[in-house]
Amino acid sequence: MQTKWIRIFLNLSLLLVLGLGSASTAFAQSDTQVRITQVDNSKFPTVTLYVSATNSAGEPVGVDPATIQIMENGQVMQIVDARGGGQGEAEPLTTMLVIDISGSMDKNNKLTAAKDAAKAYVNQMRTGDQAGLMTFDTHAYYVQPVTADTAALTSAIDGLVTGGDTSMFDALVEAEKNLETFSGRKAVIVLTDGLDNHSQNNVNSVVEKIGPAGLTISTVGLGDASTASQAGLDEIKLKFLAERTGGLYSYASDAESLSALYQQLGRNLQSEYAITYVSPSALRDGINRNLTVSLTDVGVTTQSNYNPGGVLPEVRNMSWSLFGMILAGLLVLLFLPYLIGRIGGLVGGSKPKGRIKMPDAAAAAGGQGSGSSAPGKKPRIKIK
Repeated sequence: MQTKWIRIFLNLSLLLVLGLGSASTAFAQSDTQVRITQVDNSKFPTVTLYVSATNSAGEPVGVDPATIQIMENGQVMQIVDARGGGQGEAEPLTTMLVIDISGSMDKNNKLTAAKDAAKAYVNQMRTGDQAGLMTFDTHAYYVQPVTADTAALTSAIDGLVTGGDTSMFDALVEAEKNLETFSGRKAVIVLTDGLDNHSQNNVNSVVEKIGPAGLTISTVGLGDASTASQAGLDEIKLKFLAERTGGLYSYASDAESLSALYQQLGRNLQSEYAITYVSPSALRDGINRNLTVSLTDVGVTTQSNYNPGGVLPEVRNMSWSLFGMILAGLLVLLFLPYLIGRIGGLVGGSKPKGRIKMPDAAAAAGGQGSGSSAPGKKPRIKIK
């Protein structure tokens, strides 16, 4: 009898342990978040997605690349390459650090905090990573062109001083332009402590002008260290900007949290997965393609889209030489009537032009006068 109760107790204990384990696994699954941070279609129809997997605290989470499923327009894609995520070859990263140097950044050592955070980000750059530095007050300034030289970046950051009003949106448009020529994973991290009050651009134009560059913008709001107030920040636009471009919005109230935030953003970017596939719709037809990325083992899904571009009709495997020949032929056909007319005019230039002489009204009516036709005769059209 005692042995029976011991067996029952052990069975119940085992079931309890398994139940707790299942609950823990379920919590871990629901805690995982996945985002598409960038779509690189510069080598279309080959497409590379950059995918971020994080927990609720914003820290990167390792996933098995084999569990990442990509669908384009509802069709499962065959993955041809998967890199990054702390497994295999790291994906190089190009970052543009954009820092507010408006007059308000001079208060409560906010510019000093921004410098320390930017330098902490630079110090964790890996081999192959590179970064540039832009600032803004009433104007945007390209302080340090993109480089892998961390000493040059640190020196440029140390030299920052405050200025006047805030033109954040103009600075972001300039940052996008300066990153257009770079390939691979590209990101902008912008720090501001106030409202944009001087830009010619707005939040929508910043998003629209990203275009095929496909980069992400993460926004960081820096509050007043003495009051931890966010009243001076346009958080709605900062969040909108980050969400629309695949980035993150974060808020820091002091120097310590700002530095930790920049380092976390760096870890997230460095832990992304680069997943490559070949689109079955290989023509640049200008039609949006819907994308779905799922982590099949935890049931987490996210969606996005991209546009392959394309204005002129595209022919498969058409070479540039063939395109040039077709274009030249069309131009010849366009100007051929004009050339024929010119040649005809030169050849027949000595001949008098034919004229049609119409009889006057009196002659036509059989009346009197010079040049009138004889009575009873019908008027005639005379060609000379």
